[in-house]
Amino acid sequence: MKRPKKTLLKEFDYNLPANLIGQKPIKPRDSARLLILDKKTGRIEHKRFYDMAFYLQAGDVLVLNNSKVIPARLVGQKITGGKIEIFLLTKMSLKEGENDRDNHMSTKNIWQVLVKGKIKIGQEIFFKKNIKVKIIKKVDETSFLARFNVSDKKIFSIGQVPLPPYIKKSAKMSDYQTVYASLAGSVAAPTAGLHFTKKLISQIKKSGVTIEYITLHVGLGTFLPVKSKYIEDHKIHNELADLSKKTAENINQAKKSGHKIIAVGTTSLRTLEAFSDRLGKVKAQNKWVDIFIYPGYKFKAADSLITNFHLPKSTLLMLVSAFAGQKSIKKSYQEAIIEKYKFFSFGDAMLIK
Repeated sequence: MKRPKKTLLKEFDYNLPANLIGQKPIKPRDSARLLILDKKTGRIEHKRFYDMAFYLQAGDVLVLNNSKVIPARLVGQKITGGKIEIFLLTKMSLKEGENDRDNHMSTKNIWQVLVKGKIKIGQEIFFKKNIKVKIIKKVDETSFLARFNVSDKKIFSIGQVPLPPYIKKSAKMSDYQTVYASLAGSVAAPTAGLHFTKKLISQIKKSGVTIEYITLHVGLGTFLPVKSKYIEDHKIHNELADLSKKTAENINQAKKSGHKIIAVGTTSLRTLEAFSDRLGKVKAQNKWVDIFIYPGYKFKAADSLITNFHLPKSTLLMLVSAFAGQKSIKKSYQEAIIEKYKFFSFGDAMLIK
């Protein structure tokens, strides 16, 4: 039997001038530029995000991710005095039998973390406010399990905004948070949602569109670079997602009535697809998801997608290429570059309908 042909990672590369990487929040949020791509015809329009309501119909369901970004970047010191940086990834707990002998520290405050600098198992890192963390186990090539001596609230009190490395300017936590964020757990913002204002959400609701919320806590999986030669060989890390019974019922009823389901951001889209059956019916669940979507995937739940412009060779670029077609995405990105759209987290937006 002939093996299916694999896809080279380099097919998802493109050249982006550095001056087109968004370096500061767009204000007002809904004044961001909006590239509209019709995935059936390939037609492109150029609008502003505040025009979004005109592209939604009464009865449609807009699905937003209400996860809240935590201040995940912590700067501390080793016992030798050397500076070291910790980046919180996922709150977790050790399995039975994995506790070490150091019982004076809480066994409840265990996080999977990245460490920027050299560290050994058993070492402690010290922060202000008498906060410390002990490295207790290596998880994989990039991360460790670490145990803190204080509550999450105290940890967050010394944390900084976890901006991506391509953003060179500092920003306030509120600028990196959606206006509807409510459940803390993400280490990066679901950035498509940053363009919404409370006024625009109100306008959309008044037009008869239903707004539903899912939760996917954005973790390392979304942003780890793809290093394999072929994209099929890449594995995405787990991220915790939740979809309520009420939300599932409302989405399923809307689909049954012929209305569209519009996912706001790749996180909402991945959650809908991970929680749907082959007929597109979504099921209420709370579970870890590691769905990796790339060209060839058959979408079941979502009809349209609101998203930002994504990094070259990223899993998110592969996802939108699967959703709209690789040729259409390449054409759209080329046009966005010509028109000087801003890219990435603090960049402009795209509606794929």
